[in-house]
Amino acid sequence: MKRYFTRAVIVAASILCILTLVSCKKPKKKYVKVGILHSLTGTMSISEVGVRDAELLAIKELNEAGGVLGCQIKIVEEDGKSNPRMFAEKARKLLEEDKVATIFGCWTSDSRKAVKKVVEEDYGLLWYPVQYEGFEASPNIMYMGAAPNQQVVPAIDYCITNIGKRIYLLGSDYIFPRTANAIIKAQLKNNGGTCVGETYVPMHEADFSQVIKEIQKLKPDVIINTLNGNSNQSFFSQLKYSGIDADTIPVMSFSVSDSEIKSIGIEKLKGHYVAWNYFESTASAKNTRFVSAYKKEFGQNKAVGDPEEAAYIAVNLWASACTRAGTFDVEPVRIAAKGLTYIAPEGMVTLEGSNQHLNKITRIGKINEKGQIDELYSSEAPVRPDPYLSTYAWARGL
Repeated sequence: MKRYFTRAVIVAASILCILTLVSCKKPKKKYVKVGILHSLTGTMSISEVGVRDAELLAIKELNEAGGVLGCQIKIVEEDGKSNPRMFAEKARKLLEEDKVATIFGCWTSDSRKAVKKVVEEDYGLLWYPVQYEGFEASPNIMYMGAAPNQQVVPAIDYCITNIGKRIYLLGSDYIFPRTANAIIKAQLKNNGGTCVGETYVPMHEADFSQVIKEIQKLKPDVIINTLNGNSNQSFFSQLKYSGIDADTIPVMSFSVSDSEIKSIGIEKLKGHYVAWNYFESTASAKNTRFVSAYKKEFGQNKAVGDPEEAAYIAVNLWASACTRAGTFDVEPVRIAAKGLTYIAPEGMVTLEGSNQHLNKITRIGKINEKGQIDELYSSEAPVRPDPYLSTYAWARGL
């Protein structure tokens, strides 16, 4: 009897030991950390808060569907404070201290360039959601916004054909406007257009009185606007009150999307043009669901623009790449992402393996009296990204 009792105790102890080992191997909380890095304060917060919200929405949807590779996504959020130095500092913290699997973030090219150095040094991965000036293809960045051949070049072609060839260039004084305008001047020279004026102002500039006087004097056919942040509010307000409207001298903007229209003022933007890859009004079943979910989460008065949609794409493509790779490690995920396709609100997008940019449809629109963007032009098919403009003879030497 004693022998049987001893044997039973041993068996019970063995089972308990096995159960203990299994429970130790199984973590109590299974999650993966990702970094979100945007300007929640400062001049760029007008644009970046909505982008952050789109990333939060995509992460919430993924978590509700079971997460990624069986893990819930845990967010570590930092504020870049509209300062490139702060962006670099916070990116380093996210990678080295918080050990995030990836970072979603930035808006301006200055902030992206600052973070680029960090992710390349620490071999992290940044998913960048905004159109930009091109001439870059880092292995540590996934570019979700337009390359110049998917926004700048077709917008200038549209202006020359439909509005006029005398163009005034106005931008914030940093990388994107200066590089974009160098592209535009080369394109104008090739197409018989003229740059009648070129002005750059500080990122937070609020006084455009001298700029508007020059515009009134030069009378360009169209103004190409590469201002960013709060400066757009000041510029369009002062432009309207000077007597210049869209019927007099229209503005084609590269950094004013659906989400900025209400904050700038519909009455100030009505009739002016924008060039993007996505509008809130883009007709697709996926977009209807996306816009509805975004407004339900953040408010019916919120608008959804191209950068928000690109940020939403970024999170979903990252999740797909992790699933394909079977891991959250950067290099396998980076390789797995190449060639991935995704049915986005804007339509089908594909990640180009050679340069980590998206194939995207080009769209040009006009802002209407309701604050929506009416699509005037779209490319027949997604345009392959050409960040170095290597397929344009007139761009050689840029």
